[in-house]
Amino acid sequence: MVDNDFRDPDADRYVARIRELPFANVETPVLMVDNDFRDPDADRYVARIRELPEQPWVCVLGDVTTPEQARDYTRLARSLVDEFPTTEFVIVPKCPEAFEIIDKQFVLGYSMGYSDIQATDVSTINDWRGRRIHLLGASPPKQFAAIQRLTQPTITDEPPADIVGLDWNGPQRVAYLGEYWTRNGWQAADHLSIRETVRKSLLEMRTFWEKRGVWPAETPRENIGAAVRKPDGPVFAANGETIRNREALEDAIVVDYESGQTLAYRSETERAYVEYRAGLTRRDIRRE
Repeated sequence: MVDNDFRDPDADRYVARIRELPFANVETPVLMVDNDFRDPDADRYVARIRELPEQPWVCVLGDVTTPEQARDYTRLARSLVDEFPTTEFVIVPKCPEAFEIIDKQFVLGYSMGYSDIQATDVSTINDWRGRRIHLLGASPPKQFAAIQRLTQPTITDEPPADIVGLDWNGPQRVAYLGEYWTRNGWQAADHLSIRETVRKSLLEMRTFWEKRGVWPAETPRENIGAAVRKPDGPVFAANGETIRNREALEDAIVVDYESGQTLAYRSETERAYVEYRAGLTRRDIRRE
């Protein structure tokens, strides 16, 4: 259990703490890497993406609030193209001059989330027309309204924007507050686990976009596979009970042994006790 500090509650800090925890039986590839717009650091960011085992699909390099920053991030993106040839680099314009400075080969980030500076604060629709755009934040209805504004025909026959991607971390953030997103608004999810809550939001979001004819032919699930790994063999609790529900493994300490057994423990004390009494030799610890 991870509780928030009721004397000094902070939802962002709480969610960040949750994300640091390991989850048993789950493998998720890093497809998008965002920079912290409140504390940007280009060197730290590049070092982080170089640590990843696979090239991310999308890298949001950062926000540019001055022409100098726009030039710096454009140079950075150019320097990374050869090293990450399959990655789309996103630069977020937050000053009018940035639109002329940022190369058209790079994607523009259209800020719609909880950033202090929104895309509409520093630009007109024409600044975005004819450019490739990634929508940053906001719920699906707000994103769809932005897509319509950026792509609809104009009297002056301006080229439409090319919307190449979008993201929103609302379902994950709000799941820890006990709600999931639906096309009719947020709904209580007290009866659901965190994973089930996020999944319901994602399924609703998929339905929202499919009904509007917006959904990729291939998604990460088709390309990479499911995030949840099914155990290769039976997993037994320390008391001998077979665990068939994967949700029950989330808070367990799951260990493989040289004997071929896989056991799930409720605590380190229980594991140490059983291993000592049974003379078990660990082969691979899935989660410590």
